Amino acid sequence: MRALILTFGTKGDVEPYIALASALKSAGHEVTVATAAGFEDDVRSLGLDFVPSNSLMLEVMQDALPTMASAADLQRAAKAMTASIRVSFDDQLRAVRGTNPDIVVYHPKCLGAPHLAERLGVPAVLSLPLPFYTPTSSYPIPFVPRDLGPRLNRWSYALNRAESLMYGGMVNDFRHKLGLPALSRWANPLVKPDGRPVDVLYPYSRHVVPVPPDYPSTAHVTGYWFTGRGTTWEPPHELRDFLAAGEAPVYIGFGSMGFVKGSDQRGAAIASALKSTGARAIIATGWGSIAAESTDDVLVIDGAPHDWLFPRVSAVVHHGGAGTTGIGLATGCPSLICPFLGDQFFWANRVHELGAGPRSLPRAQITASALAERITDLVETESYRSNSARLARAISAENGADRAVEILERLA
Repeated sequence: MRALILTFGTKGDVEPYIALASALKSAGHEVTVATAAGFEDDVRSLGLDFVPSNSLMLEVMQDALPTMASAADLQRAAKAMTASIRVSFDDQLRAVRGTNPDIVVYHPKCLGAPHLAERLGVPAVLSLPLPFYTPTSSYPIPFVPRDLGPRLNRWSYALNRAESLMYGGMVNDFRHKLGLPALSRWANPLVKPDGRPVDVLYPYSRHVVPVPPDYPSTAHVTGYWFTGRGTTWEPPHELRDFLAAGEAPVYIGFGSMGFVKGSDQRGAAIASALKSTGARAIIATGWGSIAAESTDDVLVIDGAPHDWLFPRVSAVVHHGGAGTTGIGLATGCPSLICPFLGDQFFWANRVHELGAGPRSLPRAQITASALAERITDLVETESYRSNSARLARAISAENGADRAVEILERLA
């Protein structure tokens, strides 16, 4: 089987697909990962084939997120993103022509992927580490903050057609280039033009988000996909010395959630909260979401592989990205989530409902007193630790990437 994996976005968008590619190669298949050029070393370090694409979308995200503070900023970023998506269609076409795949696995940001697979006459499999696409009456689409009841929960998934409305013109231009007929601007992303359903791989754990009883057989909740690359990482001596100098610290980091205009206030709130609780901490500044300075009890770093660092800390405080949440749960870390936007509120609610951490503290509510209260709860509540350990054992037994390989073999 020749598999092409098309993905794009930040590290959290790309890392699971690298793990899937590695599992496919281990199973004896030919596999190529096509993503932004900046991830080439990550891909090739596992002996995988790589096709670079332009980094415009990633650059837009890196430029926009650290300074985003208003709806106008979001609108400007969306406009720049649209321009970058147009360029990405040609990158995806080049990747397909260079690999001639038997099956295509794609992140939804790669809008050209299903149409290229249709042109080739090969299966296209959508994949996202979030239960966003498959309608269910069990809970609403994750961007809706509360349960709406069975009927409205299911109806809420019509929101995922907004992508067709926003980008339908570009998609149809691309389909015309491929010699394919135009699609409706209200097209269902889970239905192929010939009426057959689209298979979806969901790389998260059924122990974290149970599989709804009304999910179709084409919705595959496989378990998480982890590369494990970070476990062999060699830390700088400052980090190793800090970890060895006292009790296991708390990790605090908000990843790619920049929002620099609030970074000083967040840093001050974090410093004050840590001082009042007496907790040792490692603070990861990420894309500039936190302005902080090291002290005897606080080490400030740019970042570190979560699968290396999280087993060495007592608890984690983060923004609630799907990847960070998954690694936190898989390593048995009690978690406090401070959601900034999007699906992060969904993951924050799941962690709290699972008993693996306190109720969330949204970005706008981060103050020194509120954070100190939550951190105290996080590190002193024994049930968070025992529930996290139980979840970690269940997650480790799933072998999500291997399960995904079995599904792809059957579909191809």
